Amino acid sequence: MAVRQGADTDVDAERLEDLVEVAHRIRAAIESVIEGKGDVVRLTLTVLLAEGHLLIEDVPGVGKTMLAKALARSIDCPVRRVQFTPDLLPSDITGVSAYNQQTRDFEFKPGPVFANIVVGDEINRASPKTQSALLECMEEHQVTVDGVTYTLESPFMVIATQNPIEMEGTYPLPEAQRDRFTVKIAMGYPDPAAELEMLDVHGASQPLAKLEPVATTAEVQALIRGVRAVYVSQSVKKYAIGLVDATRHSPDLRLGASPRATLHLVRAARAHAALSGRDYVIPDDLQDLAVPVLAHRLLPSLEAQGQRRHPEQVMTELVRRVPVPDTK
Repeated sequence: MAVRQGADTDVDAERLEDLVEVAHRIRAAIESVIEGKGDVVRLTLTVLLAEGHLLIEDVPGVGKTMLAKALARSIDCPVRRVQFTPDLLPSDITGVSAYNQQTRDFEFKPGPVFANIVVGDEINRASPKTQSALLECMEEHQVTVDGVTYTLESPFMVIATQNPIEMEGTYPLPEAQRDRFTVKIAMGYPDPAAELEMLDVHGASQPLAKLEPVATTAEVQALIRGVRAVYVSQSVKKYAIGLVDATRHSPDLRLGASPRATLHLVRAARAHAALSGRDYVIPDDLQDLAVPVLAHRLLPSLEAQGQRRHPEQVMTELVRRVPVPDTK
């Protein structure tokens, strides 16, 4: 795979091929734990390479936390897990300045957000004030405590899970927070064959405990640099804008996607293309990602709610309507 002329990159073409091979290694390691969910694993890896964040929403027991842990263990990097509860405080996530009697000064005690991968379990169980502690770090990759700003190391990825059916004791994520997640996915129930394999594998042992890192932090950083080099033509960029703009004018939606959503869509498309062995984005990449990248940012109109039409359905219809550019 070669890098197109004009791409901003410090990774040569030969090295980029090696980096794609590393991405496949990580994917294979995750799939050794998560059976029958190849599409979900690919999307998860796409978000990592796009420098984004992932929201996993589904019913209990389908492997949401297992997927997050599998990705974290596949990479040799600092990983922290946060169990969100109603009594969790913002300082429990970002850290706190504590007084040191020996030095007679305040010193900063970093919180769990100071890691390359942060796994937030049941994020909608925390109060809105605690949820908002993630806003700055997810968008700007920095944390401000007591007027001092601390930069987070790269790569930085938040993988959050939430249960969509339990309402008591939960706080729905506000639009501003959902907009910071690059992709929202649902695990779904496994098919009978995958569930049978799960009984054979997980019934006798815990494969997650045996999972060893297959990539280093430096390799992931190089992967991300390689993805940034993937070429996006002007026609494909206009197509991405057309998909997002369609959500802003749809009568079925009272809130369309933001400019941040356009940026996330193009970044994810670059990663999607790289994982497909291409150094350029095609319209198919945007079509494959439009629903998982855009749907969770949309709010249906009252009429659409009355017709039980979900944002995913509306987005699927919009993808069919927006004209596809000729990239030949």
